[in-house]
Amino acid sequence: MSGLDLGWVRAQFPAFDEPGLGEMAFFENAGGSYASRFVVDRLTRFYTARKVQPHAPYEASRLAGREMDEARARLAAMLGVATDELSFGPSTSQNTYVLAQAFGEMLGAGDAVIVTDQDHEANSGVWRRLAARGVEIREWRIDPERGKLDPEALENLLDEKVRLAVFPHVSNVIGEVNDVAAISARLREAGVWSCVDGVSAAPHGLPDLGALGADIYLFSAYKTYGPHQGIMAIRRELGERLPNQGHYFNGDCLYKRFTPAGPDHAQVAACAGMVDYIDALAVHHGIEGDARARSAGVSALMQAHERALLQPLLDYLSARRDLRLLGPQTAENRAPTVAVELGRGAEEVAGELAAHGIMAGGGDFYALRPLEALGVDPDTGVLRMSFVHYTTETEVKRLILALDQVL
Repeated sequence: MSGLDLGWVRAQFPAFDEPGLGEMAFFENAGGSYASRFVVDRLTRFYTARKVQPHAPYEASRLAGREMDEARARLAAMLGVATDELSFGPSTSQNTYVLAQAFGEMLGAGDAVIVTDQDHEANSGVWRRLAARGVEIREWRIDPERGKLDPEALENLLDEKVRLAVFPHVSNVIGEVNDVAAISARLREAGVWSCVDGVSAAPHGLPDLGALGADIYLFSAYKTYGPHQGIMAIRRELGERLPNQGHYFNGDCLYKRFTPAGPDHAQVAACAGMVDYIDALAVHHGIEGDARARSAGVSALMQAHERALLQPLLDYLSARRDLRLLGPQTAENRAPTVAVELGRGAEEVAGELAAHGIMAGGGDFYALRPLEALGVDPDTGVLRMSFVHYTTETEVKRLILALDQVL
């Protein structure tokens, strides 16, 4: 099959059959995607038949634990990391907070951490607070016109004091895809650990973390067709070196070291449904190979479809004189997360679009630092239109027509 079978894809998402949702065009996927039926089915089964303490010797508990273990193992295989290098938490914000506590115990005066002003606050504020512990914070700043992170500007920040650099794979308002593999390789060469926020990248295809080379990679299952969990991969060498943040007796278990509270058992188990969906996509489209190969093939299908839909929207927005498009004007190196500055309250405009059957968002999206760096008034914010592979060409045309009427 040469292209994405969109009819089959949409049939895997119950939301499209739901009154009040099915007739709307959904353009706020960066805030949270629809869940696939595989995830919904697993979550329902767990709450119905497995809602007991897992890993005990009786049958319901044994099955509950097996499903949780299955989710970790299968997701890790698709991401290209060892099973115990993958851990779950209630959100990516919580996972970065726990990580920052660990680094805060290990780093101190004389050490430096590089942050950016392109990040969602979850991968920015927690690291900046390390300044209170004597850690020097250096800011890798974006181009104030384009919002781009220039690798040459990073070079000027590196020296023997820098221990860690945190940056996004994709900004949730700028949309440009950063070259994580090249940046991580340069940081490793300089003896610097890398921590990448992949929340706005993973919904468009699970990354090959082995190829990207980052020491830490984080994303959100609920924006990747799954339940409300944060997912973190951390390389063993670094994970075992950082101070344990979990119970002291779990310190020898890598995936428990950064989970100070018990995870949501049902949602962890339901994350296996994310893999079920990718595998079903692969089978339906004739994609074969191991878990990583199947995931890569599915990602390529998703991204080709998204780029074809994205470019007409970017062309339309670029041609308008009454708004400012943030980020690249071409689909080739950006995610379909599109934000525009309107010069008036974006949330109000999102409300007007809803009357035309369009679900989009307006505001700052916890990206105050990049918006301020770009000169956007946080009080008016930006209108954000984000989609994924289950979006149709007709829906993008509906969005453009609605924008014509509202703007």
